[in-house]
Amino acid sequence: MSKEYSVKDIKIMEGLEAVRMRPGMYIGSTGSRGLHHMLYEIVDNAVDEAANGYADEVSVTLHRDRSVTVEDNGRGIPVGIHEKLGVSGVEVVFTQLHAGGKFGNDSYGYSGGLHGVGASVVNALSEYVDVEVCTGGKVYNQRFESYEENGRIVSGHPVAPLAETGRTRRQGTKVTFLPDKRVFETLDMNFDTVAKRLRELAYLNRGVTFKLSDQREWGNKKEKEYCFNGGLSDYIKFMNKEKTTLYDEPICFSASKDGIMVEVAFQHNDGYTENIVSYVNNIATGEGGTHETGFKAALTKVMNDYCRKIQVLKDKDPSLMGEDFREGITAVVSLKMRSVQFEGQTKTKLGNTEARPAVEFAVTEKLVPFLEDLKNAETASKMVEKAVKAAKVRETTRKAKNMAREKSKLENAPLVGKLSSCTGKDPLQNELFIVEGDSAGGSAKQGRDRRFQAILPLRGKPLNVEKKRLEAVLANDEFRSIITALGTGIGEDFTLSTLKYNKIIILSDADQDGAHIRAILLTFFYRYMRELITQGHVYIGLPPLYKVQKGDKVVYAYDDAELTKVTQKMGQGYSLQRYKGLGEMNPSQLWETTMNPENRSLVCVGIDDAAEVEHLVTVLMGDKVAPRKEYISEHANFNKVDDFESKLQKTKEGGQA
Repeated sequence: MSKEYSVKDIKIMEGLEAVRMRPGMYIGSTGSRGLHHMLYEIVDNAVDEAANGYADEVSVTLHRDRSVTVEDNGRGIPVGIHEKLGVSGVEVVFTQLHAGGKFGNDSYGYSGGLHGVGASVVNALSEYVDVEVCTGGKVYNQRFESYEENGRIVSGHPVAPLAETGRTRRQGTKVTFLPDKRVFETLDMNFDTVAKRLRELAYLNRGVTFKLSDQREWGNKKEKEYCFNGGLSDYIKFMNKEKTTLYDEPICFSASKDGIMVEVAFQHNDGYTENIVSYVNNIATGEGGTHETGFKAALTKVMNDYCRKIQVLKDKDPSLMGEDFREGITAVVSLKMRSVQFEGQTKTKLGNTEARPAVEFAVTEKLVPFLEDLKNAETASKMVEKAVKAAKVRETTRKAKNMAREKSKLENAPLVGKLSSCTGKDPLQNELFIVEGDSAGGSAKQGRDRRFQAILPLRGKPLNVEKKRLEAVLANDEFRSIITALGTGIGEDFTLSTLKYNKIIILSDADQDGAHIRAILLTFFYRYMRELITQGHVYIGLPPLYKVQKGDKVVYAYDDAELTKVTQKMGQGYSLQRYKGLGEMNPSQLWETTMNPENRSLVCVGIDDAAEVEHLVTVLMGDKVAPRKEYISEHANFNKVDDFESKLQKTKEGGQA
């Protein structure tokens, strides 16, 4: 494509004054998450070139001095002089907030970046930024630095104007930046976190190569490269890798309506839960939105019409429900569009009303002929058969749900002996501890602050919900108690507004059984009450592993590294106790170390990478034994929050973990 990209395409909206004062407004935080967001803003600029057909390679390099380089082979940032500001396009893009080609409608059909402020914010929060642009056979360079002057920080100041420094046959932009240690709590980017994001972008941008090189350790260079010519089809295969699929190849199609490009891929497996992952302009929309609504509505209509056409449904029969057709589905819906409007608490829900009819058009236009093509008859038959079975089970489940609702009205009395409620009536202040075992539950009940802390002991290992239908979950005593205690309902009936506890804290032992219980409970919340996780209500409690005592002085250590520090500081003559389980702590110890908000360590569970979590849930909780054994032998460490939760976003109470 030869669309010209010039300085006239750069629109300016405001300056950089506020970025240093409130970095959290622009990158979310000054912890690890915000640090990675800096990189993603620059990567998104490179991906925008690829998404619009001007580049096919993006590379990221992590350097020893903690600087990062992002390079693409796109058109290059415009180097001409901006008519209003009298400086180069490069300088405008890196010094003016909300400046760039994305704000007009000519240079980019589609663009990512959550706020459209990428390059300038990265410049404002970096010690330095070096920009190299190759365009028109020439190389141009400009450097920006942040420095202290008269007690204040001058951010992202150009050292000199953009200069021509050589000739080249290359094309593209290379940006190197060093995040400012005066702003960020850490400068260490996580290789695996960056790799996962690049892999995700490679799935979403078919045929574009993403390279990652980590050069931070001498003699230990790490590299990854991702390119998926199958695009979303390969993405579905990754998520379904450890599942048993109903048909071999994912169903994939794309279509465009009113300037909105829609890509869809899906495949059914023999499981019972649906997993729909959606994106807009390469940004994950974890809370769904109008595009997901359009996909669900169109899939339901197309499949019901097909069922009637082949006489599976007679005229007098009621239509099947959407959930019947989505049982066991893994789907990706990806949109490219202008003027994206995000909604929701975390700004990850698409609000554009025009997205729904665009997706409905794409699904109808492409799926109807797919189903009617005789060569796809076997696939279509398996989709229909799965839905018909699901519909039959749905009626049984409906009766079970009604029974559960009736029981919930009556179960306050039975739960009194099991659930120790708190006296406080404010759900925003209240906490529910789900505790492994009666012994630990007893200590927790005695040690808690009963004004705002409720205790629910588990008397056995709960059901693995990954292998069961909903009616089996509703029949399980442990989960029925949790559902009743929380007051939110479950699945399609879930309502966050009726949640009785702002924090749901899982307390289990630091051993294999405890890790398994954590995984089972998290799988339950992920499958049937996912909003509890996405809205930050689910926590892992971290009890200490060791008690170190010397005379009257007692110190608790939460892992082996902390134990080493504590014992070195204690010197000779200390006694050491390793806690094998929560039940070994008396009530005052459990309060002091694990339940007291002043001292405790909690990890907030969230979802950073939905596809990765989906894959890992299947590996750890699914039917296939071999991949689970392989994963556990390689990764499991039961002396810390295990790797199942580390694939979820983790936040310490009061800050980033």
